[in-house]
Amino acid sequence: MKKLFLLLSCVFLFLSVFSQPARDTAEKLIPQKVNIISESTIIKVENLGELVNSAYPELRPTISADGNLLFFIRQGHPANIQAATVPNSQDIWYSKRDTAGNWSKAKHLNGSVNASHYNAVYWISPDLNTILLKGAFSEGQYAGTGLSMIRRVEDNSWTPAEMLRIRNFNKFANTQQMGASMGQDGKTLLFYMSEKKESFDNDLYVSFLEKGDIWSAPKSLGKKINLPDYNEMSPFIAADGKTLYFSSDRPGGLGENDIWMSKRLDNSWQKWSEPINLGSPINTAGSEAFFTLDAGGEYAYLTSSDGAFGASDIVRIKLLEKEKPDPVVFVTGNVYNAKTREPLSADLVYQTLPGGEEVGKGMSNSGDGAFKIVLPYDKNYSIRASANKFFAISENLNLDSLVHAGYKEIHKDLYLVPIEIGQVFRLNNVFFDFDKFTLRAESFIELDRVVNFLNDYPQIEIEMSAHTDSRGSDPYNFTLSDNRARSVKEYILSKGIAVSRIISQGYGETKPVAPNDTDENRQLNRRVEFKILKN
Repeated sequence: MKKLFLLLSCVFLFLSVFSQPARDTAEKLIPQKVNIISESTIIKVENLGELVNSAYPELRPTISADGNLLFFIRQGHPANIQAATVPNSQDIWYSKRDTAGNWSKAKHLNGSVNASHYNAVYWISPDLNTILLKGAFSEGQYAGTGLSMIRRVEDNSWTPAEMLRIRNFNKFANTQQMGASMGQDGKTLLFYMSEKKESFDNDLYVSFLEKGDIWSAPKSLGKKINLPDYNEMSPFIAADGKTLYFSSDRPGGLGENDIWMSKRLDNSWQKWSEPINLGSPINTAGSEAFFTLDAGGEYAYLTSSDGAFGASDIVRIKLLEKEKPDPVVFVTGNVYNAKTREPLSADLVYQTLPGGEEVGKGMSNSGDGAFKIVLPYDKNYSIRASANKFFAISENLNLDSLVHAGYKEIHKDLYLVPIEIGQVFRLNNVFFDFDKFTLRAESFIELDRVVNFLNDYPQIEIEMSAHTDSRGSDPYNFTLSDNRARSVKEYILSKGIAVSRIISQGYGETKPVAPNDTDENRQLNRRVEFKILKN
């Protein structure tokens, strides 16, 4: 993280239809109760301790998906960059949690990210490689209210903060009161602001990432979320992409602003379940906002003034089952060169099958190739890495049959194979029904990658092969595998690839990659591959 302090200057073009700077404003303190007994259950408010909290106000926590990295604001601390001129300045600090659950002593991000009077981290990507910041930055300099990103690059340093370009952003009259968060897919931006000049009656909006790093025009979350003449603010979308937590002073609350929860009912982002007040101890007679969760969704992190070391502290509260988001799968792994077994820095792409919708991206670390992504249940996913001069071995995670399994953490390594004569490329997302050789629709995304590969490298010729496990007779297995290899070949030829560039061969059970002694090993042996014959 040290290199995060050394942000370089950047060049950024202002466009009138994109975000424009204005003056940033401060966050306010949020009082909380310490604990409560509800329905015979003791709900404890846990203070994160004096290594995180201090005699100064700590505000606006932002927790990473794995729950091990916490950003927050510390107000008025002498180490804050503008402490001498702005006594209540708010700078970004952070703490890390070790394997024993202990938080490290908080450190100050004393670089360009703390260029404003009032600074904050709004979101960090699951792979810890992208951070959403409060404030608009232009040419490496703070320019006013807005949103900016920094990204980790291959040498483990960070890009300069760069302002998000949001269509029609400047039509909003009061962007001074805005704040934001982002979905774990990195493609969904939630924020609050008002269309009324000098109004504190904010509404919640969503914007989606378009091509070329441009974000769509803000879209209201609809009448059920945005009540007329009430203040909706600090939206947080959970890792499931459906469960929304936000702050509002609407009727039915315990105090000024309370935390409410609602579920998204479709992809319009306009239809929501009736918002539910989360009650005490999360809500009090004061004002609550800036609620955040990790991917597990078990604990809420927020700010409390009760029993604090200073004016307010960062605490966590274990949620009741009815307050939790839908469970997700947290996928970790490493990207390797399949030939040398060396770790690689690569882009991560994950798509749904059979439709091929790209539902998120990530990046592996340049040092050890490590990556982290969050996947909601109810879908079948293809996951792969991507890098120049390599072909990706994609992996399949079918989660549509595990919806009731609860939160899970899965380790799945990804491999990139160098494009060389003799290299073998396994196609993990090619599917047939049992005892059949007709391609299932889920296979087309994977085979289209092979077609694109052959178009990109017009001199390459390949052998397409299919393999079985040891069950069944030898003649039967040879026939089945040969028919499957031929089906794949015919699909590729149907996309315009010359017949001279591809041959097919079934090998039955003669080339196992694992003993045929378990279901898992037999699954490894049932496979489709291609080998480069000529380059």
